[in-house]
Amino acid sequence: MNKVLITGCAGYIGSIAADLFLKNNYQVVGIDNFQTGYRQPIEILKKHYQKKFQFYNLDLKDDLSLVFKENPDISVVVHYASSCLVDESMRYPEKYFKNNVIGSLNLITIMNDFNIRRIIFSSTCAVYGEGRYFPIDEKHPLEPSSPYGVSKKMVEEIISWFGKLKNFSYFILRYFNVCGASDDALIGDSKKPSTLLVQNAIRGALKIEPFYLTCPEVDTPDKTPIRDYINVVDLNEAHLLAVEMLLKEKKQEIINLGTGTGYSVLEVINEVKNITGVKFEIKKALPRQGEDAKKISSIEKAEKILNWRPKRSLKDSVISLIKWYKNHPYGWDD
Repeated sequence: MNKVLITGCAGYIGSIAADLFLKNNYQVVGIDNFQTGYRQPIEILKKHYQKKFQFYNLDLKDDLSLVFKENPDISVVVHYASSCLVDESMRYPEKYFKNNVIGSLNLITIMNDFNIRRIIFSSTCAVYGEGRYFPIDEKHPLEPSSPYGVSKKMVEEIISWFGKLKNFSYFILRYFNVCGASDDALIGDSKKPSTLLVQNAIRGALKIEPFYLTCPEVDTPDKTPIRDYINVVDLNEAHLLAVEMLLKEKKQEIINLGTGTGYSVLEVINEVKNITGVKFEIKKALPRQGEDAKKISSIEKAEKILNWRPKRSLKDSVISLIKWYKNHPYGWDD
């Protein structure tokens, strides 16, 4: 039974990832500092998987050597932990360079010290900046327009250099817009407040809180940004395939994860209205900074290298989140 280390495993994507890896007969060592993660998913994982799951309450900027001393059999690190809000990074760039760059460098350095040289890195389409052509493939120029995107690009470069100089094997996976909950709706997004459109539209439809339109006016047919929305379980299944591949052979790959299809903000809102049957009010708020007009992913490389395609539609993501929010209207209690 292989053992993986998952950083950020108390967060939205990381907790669903930990559950998926455990279901697929991996042992999981989790790290999180609860800056944006929650204790309840950790307790659920401990209860359901007991000895297969270990957890360390640590910041990635801390001394991580104890984790690796106590788990010398870690095979792969799956690195989800990061600060990840574009708008916030425009206001607090220092937070993003400290957490994302310094934290990642500390993790990678400790990995190298303990001779663990396989890593899956959660990166972002924000490294591309404004799209020059669509769909965006992995050869697209990297011109990030926010400290968040720049910080992720810097970590990609660190991993690439450790690949060249220290023989690291890696997948850098660039996410487009993540949505949905686990298929059983046991684990979902608990950010308070959330900046994610699908989540907020559903919360508006369910009367959990008012829905505010926070996107700027951009040059698209309906004047709202177009994005590629990928289901969180589909996303994590790609990570599982990447881990399985790294365990068999050396790889150094950069791959986009999306659906190849784009929806505008207004199209997503209308989809939520149609599925829920609720015509909720749309209020306007100050537009977020750092938003690009359009981002749609090419997934040809993911299909070719990982033999991966998304299985779940935007409708599937909306339905899973409706179930999640009906059980947890305000997310996790803590």
